[in-house]
Amino acid sequence: MTTWWEIVRDVLKRNEVKLVTYVPDNVLNPLIKAIHADSYFNAFVTAREEEALGIVAGAWMGGMRGIVLMQTSGFATLPNAIASLALPYQIPVLMMVSERGTLGEFNVGQATVARTMRPVLDAMGMEHHTMTRLDEADFILDRTIRQAVTTQQPACLILSPLLTGGKAP
Repeated sequence: MTTWWEIVRDVLKRNEVKLVTYVPDNVLNPLIKAIHADSYFNAFVTAREEEALGIVAGAWMGGMRGIVLMQTSGFATLPNAIASLALPYQIPVLMMVSERGTLGEFNVGQATVARTMRPVLDAMGMEHHTMTRLDEADFILDRTIRQAVTTQQPACLILSPLLTGGKAP
């Protein structure tokens, strides 16, 4: 049986997304390891999510597709960078967020950000989709990437704990 992270890795390759910037996260760890093990990708850790977003935006301007990987709390640092860089300059920055703050979350800070993430994305008019099942992951990711590139708009993919198993205390 194929895992969620194998699907993500394969769809990124199929859509020529070569650059992967990220802030470490336990839920995303299998994907991060798989990307580092694959010579197709240029992947590296950043200190902050805004830095990761800026690098991916610059890569797009240089002709390379990229994605930013983060957890829910990291998204809380990004609205200004999205609203002042990605949206006005029509840069299709792809973001993938491991959803924390729901379904048994033990960290109050994560829960607060989880309640505000989708309303913030909606307020910015950003395309976003939540991936919850293996049988829909390929379609949602593939189509979101294609739409972001075609419309030159940023997009966010949210990985539900229903898909990843989440993080336990």
